[in-house]
Order: sequence, then C-alpha cells, then structure tokens
Amino acid sequence: MVLFEAIRALIMFAMAFVIALLITPFVFHLLRKFDFNKKNIRDEKSAPIFYQHHKDKSSTPTMGGVIIWGTVVGIAFVFFIASAIFGGFANYFNFVNRAETYVPLAALLFAALVGLADDLFGILGIGPHGGGLKIKHKLFLYTIVSLVGAWWFYFRLGWSTVYVPFLGNIELGWWYIPFFVFIIVATAFSSNETDGLDGLAAGVMFFAFGAFAIVSFVMHRYDLSVMNAALLGALLAFLWFNIHPAKFFMGDTGSMSLGITLGVMAMVTNTAFFLPFFGLILVVESLSVIVQTISKKIFKRKIFLSTPIHHHFQGIGWPESQITMRFWIISAVMTIFGLVLFFLARFV
Repeated sequence: MVLFEAIRALIMFAMAFVIALLITPFVFHLLRKFDFNKKNIRDEKSAPIFYQHHKDKSSTPTMGGVIIWGTVVGIAFVFFIASAIFGGFANYFNFVNRAETYVPLAALLFAALVGLADDLFGILGIGPHGGGLKIKHKLFLYTIVSLVGAWWFYFRLGWSTVYVPFLGNIELGWWYIPFFVFIIVATAFSSNETDGLDGLAAGVMFFAFGAFAIVSFVMHRYDLSVMNAALLGALLAFLWFNIHPAKFFMGDTGSMSLGITLGVMAMVTNTAFFLPFFGLILVVESLSVIVQTISKKIFKRKIFLSTPIHHHFQGIGWPESQITMRFWIISAVMTIFGLVLFFLARFV
C-alpha cells in the first residue's frame, strides 16, 4: 500500500512536470502576444536600488504563475471527471478528496484568480501608483480568504486544536480562528514579498511544498501528498524558465495562490509550528519589510538599504543569481532540519 502510494506520487510529480513544460511555450506566446509585461517597476527616486537592478526587466511578461496552478487544477479536474465517468485506472490518479484536498484546491484556485485580477489591474494601469492593489488591499483579501478557511475548519470540520512539537495538541477553542487567519495571511504576505528575484520564490516554495509532500505522506494523507507532488512538478517546470535571466515572472497570480495554499497545507496537516523551518526565507523576507517599516516610522531611519532583504543584498553588490542560490541553500538546509524535528516529535 505504501509503495503503491509512493509510486503514485512520483508519477504525478513527473506528469505535472511534463505537462507544465509542454504548456509553457503556449502560455509564453500568449503573454507576449497580449503584451502582459511586468507591472509596477518602481521609479528611481522612490526605490533607487530596486530601479537600478530591475529597470531592464520592465518588458518581461508577468502572470507566469498560471502555469503552476493551471497545471495542478487542470490535472485535478481531468482525473476527477474521468474517475467519475470511467472509474478504474482514472481513480489511481484522482487526488480530489473532500477530507484532504477540497480546501487546498479551492484556496489555490480562488487565490490564483484574485492574484490574476491584481496582475491585470497592474498591467492595465487600474489602481493607485500605476496600477494594481496596494499592500493594504492585498492584506484585506488575504484576511477574507483566511476567514472563509477558518470558518470551514472550525465550524464544518470541528478543528480547534493545534499541534505543538513535543507537547502535543493544544486546545484553542475559538482562538483557533485568529490563529488560522494569522498563518494564512503571514504565508501569503511572505510569499508576495519573496517574489522579487528570478527563481527565488519558486525555488523557496519548491522546498516548502516538498516538505509537506513528505509530511502528508507520513501522515497517510496520500491524496494530499499527491497534490503536493503535482505542485512540485509544476514548480520545477516553471523554474526551468524562471531562473536567471527569467523569461517571465510569477506575478501575484502565482505568489498569492502558492502562499495561501502553503498556509492551508500547514493547517490541514496541523504542522503550523514547523512552517517557519520549511519556509524560513519567507519569514526572513517578511520580517525585513516589517522591521524596516517600523524603523522608518518610529526612528526615521533605515536598517536595510532596501527591502525585502534580497534587495539589500543586491545593494551591497551580490549578483542576483548568487542571492537566489544562497537562499535556496538556506531553504534546503532548514527544510531538512524542520523534517528532522517533525520526525523526532512524531516518533520519539
């Protein structure tokens, strides 16, 4: 049974990779044809470091994240329908499961569509500062999405406990709702902030979703593990074209959907306290923005040359590809460390 499910996950990983790789030229052609170029290149006066290193990227298409979520949602839909009509072999690849993947799939699709709308607003110049949603508007949307998820988990599924490593499940009661909202909003915000260099967000997310693929498999939530495998395959195919110099960018349709889905994965598996290890770079990126903002408001001075922190390293002279690779290495090491803690807490 375990070997059967492991092979299933590996096949889904390979299938998603090949499908995403094959549809990428078509998506890239559409992005070029309709001139879906990167939005919101900040001017030199407001963000000199950002402008210096990104001014040549204004013609690079955005919204490439549709490759990732489109592949996963497409595969899920095709095999769900095929399973209902034909059964048999189609059941083998169907990972749509009410108890395991309904909420992650719904979160992935809804957040992707909201992010897609934000990308289009930016491209068309709709909204403040050249188009697109301001951060406060994004935070509001993250909160709405997370409240819907919290309602489902607390009232429909009856979840009200969180697992604390080495201590066990802690009953939160109705405090589970704000805890859920915090996790989802934090991961969505952090994902959005991390998406700033070629291949950075996709690489960091690859390790994080890889961790949840292992976690869900160990918990015998095999459909959830297969969904994570599909995400990994699509992410890897996206990275093929997104590494420096990127042919296109993820856009909010990618970063928003992946960030919210990552938070949902943490809540579905009840492993939220391992999330800072699986996504340490996400935490560091968002904290750098928060710290910088507080310092500027209170002390009227900057701590970093520019934020998120990857722009600080650009400011001190690190090449873009070097920053990305080093952040990937940190993500890999901390993901392994987080998995070690997970296994120790579970089996010791």
